[in-house]
Amino acid sequence: MGNMPIKTWRSGNISGALWFNEREIKEGVKVGFKTVTIRRSWKDKIDLWRDETLSLRRQDLPKIITVIHEMMKELYLTEKEEATGNE
Repeated sequence: MGNMPIKTWRSGNISGALWFNEREIKEGVKVGFKTVTIRRSWKDKIDLWRDETLSLRRQDLPKIITVIHEMMKELYLTEKEEATGNE
């Protein structure tokens, strides 16, 4: 059986999973660490399920949150301005 996630979350077609991984750093010495995956699933034009997965380490998460936050601000604030005609 393959590695199973420690925990999973889902919101619509977006899901996330927390994984425990081990790596041998030298003979007989293993270290454990956690990673996350984010997956987006969709049906294509011929009704087949597709997905794409992004695997990340702990140090990547704050950077991704920052980038997503800035993108959300741009999208939502710009849309609001465009809708009201204020620029």
